[in-house]
Amino acid sequence: MRSFEDLREGDTFDLGAVSLSEADIVAFAREWDPQPMHTNAGGAADRLFDGLIASGWQTVCLWMRQLCDNLLHDARSMGSPGVEQLRWKKPVRPGDTLSMRVRIVETRGSASRPTIGFVKVAGEAVNQHGDLVMTLVCMIMFERREPAVVAG
Repeated sequence: MRSFEDLREGDTFDLGAVSLSEADIVAFAREWDPQPMHTNAGGAADRLFDGLIASGWQTVCLWMRQLCDNLLHDARSMGSPGVEQLRWKKPVRPGDTLSMRVRIVETRGSASRPTIGFVKVAGEAVNQHGDLVMTLVCMIMFERREPAVVAG
């Protein structure tokens, strides 16, 4: 199991790729984000977005699933205190294939809990054309193999 000590600033992990169909986009949107630009390829959404686009929340969910399947599945992850930054850079469209990555930006031990370390990550999703479609920065807590010695 990957622990806090195994993660280093600068480490990068490819999380795999996911393709989205029109049906995938519409089904997610009907359940979670039923705005016209996500559910209806015609109408007012066409004037602004030039067609159907995926919900940004769907892109985040896909990235999170890839993170779980390809990094956290064999790690001592202990959740996250939150997302510091989230940006949707470009619309995701039916037929897009998104490649997901994560880079470790910072690691630090917890000052109050010697069994935990914090890992700040920068995540991204890139479409098949190489266009950056989403970025995020978040902190993930990982269990330490050995508790840190706290000065006192």
